[in-house]
Amino acid sequence: MKNGKEYSQKVQKLYRSLKRKYPRVQKAIYDEPVDALVYAIISAELSEAAAQSAIKRFADYFVDWNDLRISRVEEIAELLGSDTSAARDIALALTTALRAVFSKYNMVSLKALSKMSKRPARAILEKIEGVNRFVVDFCMLTSLHGHAIPLTKKMIEFLRSNDLVHAGADEREIEGFLARQISAEHAYEFYYLLRRESEARQTKEKKKAVRKTKAKEKAKN
Repeated sequence: MKNGKEYSQKVQKLYRSLKRKYPRVQKAIYDEPVDALVYAIISAELSEAAAQSAIKRFADYFVDWNDLRISRVEEIAELLGSDTSAARDIALALTTALRAVFSKYNMVSLKALSKMSKRPARAILEKIEGVNRFVVDFCMLTSLHGHAIPLTKKMIEFLRSNDLVHAGADEREIEGFLARQISAEHAYEFYYLLRRESEARQTKEKKKAVRKTKAKEKAKN
């Protein structure tokens, strides 16, 4: 990445500040990679809190992930909280990915990847229809012992808006850069803290925008 040394110092400074700001992080570990895949597809678009709530509703509603695989998109979207285009996109990605897994292994499981080395396992994940880079990185980090820093759109926006990475760097470049700055041992902690901060910042900005709008409306009246 251009000006890598400068951004490296900024990232390390951010990491230290986030560790002081937030409580100790406990790493999420998924023994079954398909569990990580389902959660990642949901949390790629929703906040961490919303994704966790959705997973709980899924666990109560569906018998297993095979039941989710054959469910209607509209039904899944409603469980996600609202039958919007965004929710339907997540639902479609879920069913598409799970059907691809079933087609390859004749079951809704990715346990076979746990017996592989990291590179071929990642290659298989990348070929599953319905998954993006975040999903692949999340599965590698939390289930397949890989070294990756999963990045949601909000996280990338946070990094760019705070001048923590080069403005012209794309998702792949940013993820690779961060993985070089943060060791495998601390990768999940950094991912979680960065995600938490980016989502907290966005929530704060939304509330600020709402207050401004209300103030303007009040001034008009």
